[in-house]
Amino acid sequence: MVRIEICELRAQFAAALSRMYGAEVPAYTTLVNVSSEVNRDYAALRPGAERLGSLDRVTAERHGAIRVGSARELAAVADLFAAFGMYPVGFYDLRDAVPPVPVVSTAFRPVDPDKLAHNPFRVFTSMLASADTRFFPAGLRRRVDRFLDERQLFDPALIDEAQRVAAEGGISADRAERFVAAAVAAFALSREPIDRAWYEELTRVSAVVADIAGVRSTHINHLTPRVLDIDELYRRMTARGIAMIDAIQGPPHWNGPDVLLRQTSFRALAEPRRFRDSKGSVTGGTLRVRFGEVEARGVALTPAGRQRYDDAMAAADRAAASGAARQQAVESVWPQYFPASDAELAAQKLAYYRHGDPSRPIVYEDFLPRSAAGIFRSNLDADAGYIGGPTGTDYSLDWMAGAIGHHIHDPYTLYEKAST
Repeated sequence: MVRIEICELRAQFAAALSRMYGAEVPAYTTLVNVSSEVNRDYAALRPGAERLGSLDRVTAERHGAIRVGSARELAAVADLFAAFGMYPVGFYDLRDAVPPVPVVSTAFRPVDPDKLAHNPFRVFTSMLASADTRFFPAGLRRRVDRFLDERQLFDPALIDEAQRVAAEGGISADRAERFVAAAVAAFALSREPIDRAWYEELTRVSAVVADIAGVRSTHINHLTPRVLDIDELYRRMTARGIAMIDAIQGPPHWNGPDVLLRQTSFRALAEPRRFRDSKGSVTGGTLRVRFGEVEARGVALTPAGRQRYDDAMAAADRAAASGAARQQAVESVWPQYFPASDAELAAQKLAYYRHGDPSRPIVYEDFLPRSAAGIFRSNLDADAGYIGGPTGTDYSLDWMAGAIGHHIHDPYTLYEKAST
């Protein structure tokens, strides 16, 4: 009997999701193709281009994004992804972002560097913060929670099989094919008619809220390839006539080491959906909820380095408030906060390197809440409704870990371990 190990199962899952999403969103296939072209050209022209990952790894790399409505649903996601060797890492509170988004998130990924290198697949997973009274008055919260309690995102048999796979550490080839197909199908875009009045009411709170709690399923919101030169990718996509968001999120393009994460996307596309009105009639319409994101990854920063990053972004905010263009503000302040060489980053203990060797950077494998919120905002027609006041609940890393029954890994602990 042929046995499929967890890393191979994850590779099959990522590839199958990519095929499905490409069929649903053809512009994603264009994004993948252009990313591959940019990576080949960049690697061919620049010695040391693969210092943060081999060309094969970078080109194969993906991260996905999904949204769920409750801790019960997030726990099911955690059980499912554990079968693919993907575990929750980090806690992200986008309610504190600018603009605020009423979700809290974690990212599921391998935590062992070798396994991550074998197949670098991550899924950023957001959960609706329906208990936050700044977004959800009591009456609306009760209706949202009732809607979420009544739906079932995943077949219990799928979650049962995922738990068996995780416990056994692998799966037979025939079971693997069925399991991967069922897991992928769980994230396909549903064609079930949407209650128009309910969806529109939730949209007045946030388009993200409507996408989570206005339908009876979940789906891939985006799949993100990794690129070695995101500025060139942006230019090539624009030249093909694909509408990109206004800016690249995260650190600026400059002559020093790339750090953390830079992201951009093409704008969310109007996709056909069916709607049911109060009389039961079904008519056609469109929704703009899914977009094509792409990312460039740099060296992981230590807590001290991350504080430098946050300070630099705050300085850029002040400059932008004084009238400077946002992107120019980031570029102008950046050299004041970051040295222009890996050697200095290592010497000042601002970034992680294997055994402290600046020629061996450790790639950043996680996410930036501010950038995520910026991507969300660039693809929405309006910001979330926000009435202020107390939050009404204490969403936190410890709360989430207890609610889903899974340990949530600290990314700094993982980087520190990888650096020794």
